[in-house]
Amino acid sequence: MLDQFPIQQVIHQDGHITDEKYKEKISIDKTKDLYYKMLRARLLDKKCVNLQRQGRIGTYVPYEGQEAAQIGSACALDEGDWMFPTYRDHAATLTFGFSMRNLLLNWRGRYEGNVPPEGIHIFPPGIPIASQLLHATGAAWAEKKHGTDRVSLVYFGDGATSEGDFHEALNFGSVFDTPTIFFNQNNGYAISVPMEKQMKSKTIAQKGLGYNIPSVRIDGNDVFAVYFATQEAVERARAGNGPTLIEAVTWRYGAHTTADDASMYRDQKESEIRRQTTDPLLRIERFLKAQSAWEEAWINELESSIMSEIETALEEMESYPDHEFAHLFDHVYDQPTWTIQDQVNEHLAIKRRQTQ
Repeated sequence: MLDQFPIQQVIHQDGHITDEKYKEKISIDKTKDLYYKMLRARLLDKKCVNLQRQGRIGTYVPYEGQEAAQIGSACALDEGDWMFPTYRDHAATLTFGFSMRNLLLNWRGRYEGNVPPEGIHIFPPGIPIASQLLHATGAAWAEKKHGTDRVSLVYFGDGATSEGDFHEALNFGSVFDTPTIFFNQNNGYAISVPMEKQMKSKTIAQKGLGYNIPSVRIDGNDVFAVYFATQEAVERARAGNGPTLIEAVTWRYGAHTTADDASMYRDQKESEIRRQTTDPLLRIERFLKAQSAWEEAWINELESSIMSEIETALEEMESYPDHEFAHLFDHVYDQPTWTIQDQVNEHLAIKRRQTQ
């Protein structure tokens, strides 16, 4: 299976182009734009980890190391398409138009943090593993039945492919030729369980064979490999030719969440080696230097601009009106059940006593 699904790459980790058929499609302007988006996502991720340590947001889910997989794929979508993220794909949602302030509000426990801008089709992050694959397939089917050319892209990890929802979604997408891009980020671990202990499959891509779905395996740390593979899958879906399964082989440096300790189950030396070799931002830096297009002044200006944007979003998040505890009971049922109403009444009674 490894021979049948080799890892496709466009730019090598040392910065040179490995697939000449894409050479004419890689401009310096496009490269710089992708680098900016990855740097923006990384600096925000680092800031959020610090914010959690300071108690200014809740438990946080980092993605450092997976920027190329998320941003390369998000950039292949058009406005009007659908995105179905997991709880870790805020680099993708940010790239697709999600508000940085709302993203921060989400990690502070505000339901407003799940509201995308008007006209941007981003589903709330899927928390139960693999559940969002069924939603993505259904949305894609609905768009097909309405006669649009919109596609649906759904993110999931390697552990999600062991869930029944994954297989149901692929089967449905295959049978009804839904315009769905199933985008797997294979980080090698389902929290603490390595891939070889959760499945005998050598690749995720081969799982598409059982459903007759075209599948590709790509270097998930190569933003151009991700971008072109996703773009081709999107074009195929728009043309009415059904879904594609993409396995992006990547590596996340940090733990599953800020409540986790990855050193308990994973050799952290591997992450340090990868930072110096396969890092997605370092790869583009090396490529730009090889093209004599790397400028320190440009990088410094980018970092300053991004940090200013982050600080502005943070100020907006922290100055946001205090939440109402009663909001916990909203949006559960169309009409509150008596059990919900009892809880609301109890909360209001406690609040009255506290103010007396």
